[in-house]
Amino acid sequence: MYISPTPCPLPPAPLPTPHSLFMNVTLPTRAAASLPAGGLDPERFDWQEAWYPVYYVEDLNKSRLTRFTLLERDIVLWWDQNEQTWRAFEDQCPHRLAPLSEGRINEDGWLECPYHGWAFSGTGKCERIPQQREGGQAEVSVRACVTSLPTTVRQGLLFVYAGNSENAPQTKVPIVEPLEEDPDGWICLNTFRDLPYDALTLMENVLDSSHIPYTHHRTVGNRANVSAVDLEVVESGKWGFKGIWAEGPRKGTLGRQDTTFIAPGLMWHDLTSKQFGRTLTVVYATPIRKGECRLFARFPFQFSSKVPALFLKLTPRWYSHIGQNNVLEDDQIFLHYQERYFEARGGSANFTKAFYLPTKADLFVFELRSWVKQYSAEPFSGGRLPPPLSQAALLDRYHSHTKNCASCSQALTNLQRLRVGVIVLEALIWGLLPLLGFIDRDTSIITAMISTLAAVGGILAWFGLGKLEQKFYQGKEVPPRNLPQKNQK
Repeated sequence: MYISPTPCPLPPAPLPTPHSLFMNVTLPTRAAASLPAGGLDPERFDWQEAWYPVYYVEDLNKSRLTRFTLLERDIVLWWDQNEQTWRAFEDQCPHRLAPLSEGRINEDGWLECPYHGWAFSGTGKCERIPQQREGGQAEVSVRACVTSLPTTVRQGLLFVYAGNSENAPQTKVPIVEPLEEDPDGWICLNTFRDLPYDALTLMENVLDSSHIPYTHHRTVGNRANVSAVDLEVVESGKWGFKGIWAEGPRKGTLGRQDTTFIAPGLMWHDLTSKQFGRTLTVVYATPIRKGECRLFARFPFQFSSKVPALFLKLTPRWYSHIGQNNVLEDDQIFLHYQERYFEARGGSANFTKAFYLPTKADLFVFELRSWVKQYSAEPFSGGRLPPPLSQAALLDRYHSHTKNCASCSQALTNLQRLRVGVIVLEALIWGLLPLLGFIDRDTSIITAMISTLAAVGGILAWFGLGKLEQKFYQGKEVPPRNLPQKNQK
């Protein structure tokens, strides 16, 4: 269901409540979505006038407030238990501009400001000002309202509309169309991460399949699979473009790959092979601020065999996230610097001179940058990238993923508890060892051997768990592609 924000009622207010007026508004179908993303201007793409995913619903906690930044605008996400829906408010109390994300959901199910306790219902209407005298009416003023942004949930993602809320019902939500054809027929791996580079840099990178054998060598690629890449664009416009790679990856052994880019921040590769079945590589790029975006990566599979599907279902989500973070870090550092070099050479407005794109392998990159230039589609026009980050900051996993991921944060907590348990067990073993020898001198040697082995095993387990714990905090400095080959002399 689509939830529209509503203005606060002006006094007197004999009309129906905002909830009763708007809760029956449903998300428009494809045919009814008459407004294009990016606004009506045929020569300009407005990034405000679009829907963006901000969280997987499974990573949100209905009892807590969640902060996010969308297009440099701080918002707070929260569960409206009265209307059973997710809400997105601008993260500023209208009273003294305190961040509402530091507040709570009170006993009435309203969002309560942490500073003075002003409380707001789901539409943004102020319901209570504790400091005013009985009979006061300050809360009915429009100035007491919190700005509310439209929200909707599609394909397991919470979307927020950044622009004019009146346009939201008519603007299509960017969903992955193949998933709608057979919703129950896919096995899907999902991950996300806040990346230290622009949404457009992310889009450019994932549209370029030709980098995979080199950049991701020994993770999801192999240099031995490099071959000519002849791409073709078959359809394009302000909405995005579609293209094909007729031969496809791995020297044509997997079959044709179709690519779709839905402006401004969704793309997917669609590949069907006899060996593996149908596979999608889906990426959303949600702009946070200049030089930072949130990636949502989805890997839907329709396997030709039941065995891989069973294996993926049994794999813990947190474990797959560790592997996917490894892959993201293959190119995280050089993309952070690449976009700064690109900006210094004029960016999209001068991309044909900044880049040298001599082969068809670069066609989708050319098409994306042409789209940006043709439709003046820079999300932060005139903005400058911040200074480059340190290597440690670029490889940070905790703040960019773990703390915001329900699966990984819980797994980390469990690991830390388990390590403490191992230490306690070790202390007990070593503490009881002398006592056991004193009680039973005949078996003291055997007891000592068993206890020593248990203690050594515990120490090894403690260190092993520590290495696993570190993977939730930080990536490796040297990517697998740059590690020495074992057969090299």
